[in-house]
Amino acid sequence: MANLEFVWWPLFLLLPLPLAVYFLLPSAKSDAPLYLPYLPDSSASKATQSVMPKLLMSALWLCLVTAAARPVWYGEPIIQQAEHRDLMLVVDLSGSMEQKDMLYQGDYIDRLSAVKQVLNDFIAKRDGDRLGLVFFADHAYLQTPLTFDRNAVNQQLQQVVLNLIGSRTAIGEGIGLATKTFVDSEAPQRVIVLLSDGSNTAGVLDPIEAAEIAKKYKATIYTVGVGAGEMEMKQFFFSRTVNTARDLDETSLRKIAEITGGQYFRARNSQDLANIYQTINQLEPINQATQTWRPQQEWFRYPLAIALGLLFVLIIVRRNHV
Repeated sequence: MANLEFVWWPLFLLLPLPLAVYFLLPSAKSDAPLYLPYLPDSSASKATQSVMPKLLMSALWLCLVTAAARPVWYGEPIIQQAEHRDLMLVVDLSGSMEQKDMLYQGDYIDRLSAVKQVLNDFIAKRDGDRLGLVFFADHAYLQTPLTFDRNAVNQQLQQVVLNLIGSRTAIGEGIGLATKTFVDSEAPQRVIVLLSDGSNTAGVLDPIEAAEIAKKYKATIYTVGVGAGEMEMKQFFFSRTVNTARDLDETSLRKIAEITGGQYFRARNSQDLANIYQTINQLEPINQATQTWRPQQEWFRYPLAIALGLLFVLIIVRRNHV
């Protein structure tokens, strides 16, 4: 019963009031009873009958005082951030994201799988932020609107597959769609994390123009270029050096970040990605100011309902024994 509290508990001091009235006020005078010796003695039954109404009235008074003391049941504390930031994750789903050049635990995995693994931890740490998810390839699509439900965002990310929305790269549209979600936002901080492994080859919006629009809406863009770069590719009898990141437009990604006051990062393997998102966490720290509240339910209706039931029983008892 630790969650139960009586807001107006001093009213319990009224509990002895009926006893005080009973003993302090003078008793009412009654005429002498008429004694008829030939009638059966009914004093025992009358004594029993007189106890029941007193017990009912005592319980009725207890319930009325309990209801007046305003019992309130408090639920478990709920903690909310005093202020949140809006953070959009903009992820490249172009065909080149299937390139297996991201070193992870001794093996090379494709770029999208590496992104999923790293973003899984990044999303879990953004407690108190509203997160959203945009995918882009031939065009950009809003996969998850801004929400406090981090699990929903992560599930949408983990379920995505390549070639779902094309094979080209519409970076400008991705930025533009993410910025559009901030139009009605009242968050003091608006952040876009853009991840791409190529250059803008599709869409109707130029990436630099999109960055200028994002700046007008006070959005900060952190860009991440993905690709191992030069690496040894083993073939039948020899190996050769290839540049797996030859399509990466680092100049544009760096310019986008500079326009909005963000930073550009380069990820050549899964560990680089993890370090980058740790850095972004430090650059955009979680607001530690919180508000705590407890849901409450008014319980006065329960003792009041019991009191009404006892009153009904008392009326019946008095009627049958008058």
